[in-house]
Amino acid sequence: MIVAMQDKATEEHIQHVIERMVELGFNVHRTTGATQTILAGVGTPGHFDVAEFKVLSGVYDAYRISSPYKLAGRSFRPEGTTITFPNGVVVGGEQITIMAGPCSVESREQILLSAKQVKAAGAQFLRGGAFKPRSSPYSFQGMGLEGLKLLREVGDETGLLVITEVMEISQIELMLPYIDCFQVGARNMQNFNLLRELGHVRKPVLMKRGISATIEEVLLSAEYILSGGNYDLILCERGIRTYETYTRNTMDISAIPVLKKLTHLPVMGDPSHGVGIRDLVPPMALASVAAGADGLLMEMHPNPDKAMSDGAQSLYPEQLEKLIAKLRLLAPVVGRSVA
Repeated sequence: MIVAMQDKATEEHIQHVIERMVELGFNVHRTTGATQTILAGVGTPGHFDVAEFKVLSGVYDAYRISSPYKLAGRSFRPEGTTITFPNGVVVGGEQITIMAGPCSVESREQILLSAKQVKAAGAQFLRGGAFKPRSSPYSFQGMGLEGLKLLREVGDETGLLVITEVMEISQIELMLPYIDCFQVGARNMQNFNLLRELGHVRKPVLMKRGISATIEEVLLSAEYILSGGNYDLILCERGIRTYETYTRNTMDISAIPVLKKLTHLPVMGDPSHGVGIRDLVPPMALASVAAGADGLLMEMHPNPDKAMSDGAQSLYPEQLEKLIAKLRLLAPVVGRSVA
């Protein structure tokens, strides 16, 4: 159930409504927008009458939530969610956010050069894998803790925020001091134990769409994180598996406006994994922004031909620079901007 409070509702009014919802068996999640407080009641209470809440003091409206995802639905935060990072970068606002860097951290020299090139091109985040989930056990698995330390070091040196992938619950505490945003990869979108634990941390999470996941499944996975109280969640469309084999995945651009309609959460596009072919990344990045994406997550490597992972889909530094220059021209057309 959603209870929307009046803009003039007092704290006493709000607490009275919360107490009544708890009495009925609801787990109450509160969010306060610019002018209005929204109370979302989730759980399995017994019989109740929504009309009871409509007449309580300070209540503007109350209604049942018909969708299976309660907190991820746009009705929980009609104005949309924005996530502000410690250095002032905002994801979900008017400005397009750029996250870029190599697939994995390979050495200090490689990640420092990558960070400098990403910063020069105009990105706000450095991405790079410290722990790498690979299809083959013989492929490079990442540098682990040493990779995390390098990401933090070069992030601080260049003024970039750091995002990297978390693969299992045991890594969460280890990663907390070194990163600014957790990334949940496509393989872990339905790792519900991991999602539950990330709901208990107070650090932003970017969750990618699973390789064969429907949009409803994406939003239900998001619900696991939100239900734990972590509302700083970003969704990411990264392509799905279809019958087509020319590209690595099929980049579902249509998912971006659909998600923007259904959820209040920021939505990003990952064209690197979406197509897996370097020269197709820029047009798909532009298409993602045109479709309403709040930002882009892309792979760029100083020397993609010698990358230890995902070299074929990693942009050259000059390609990233040219792409961001084009994004600066496109963004105003769709009411956005690029730093």
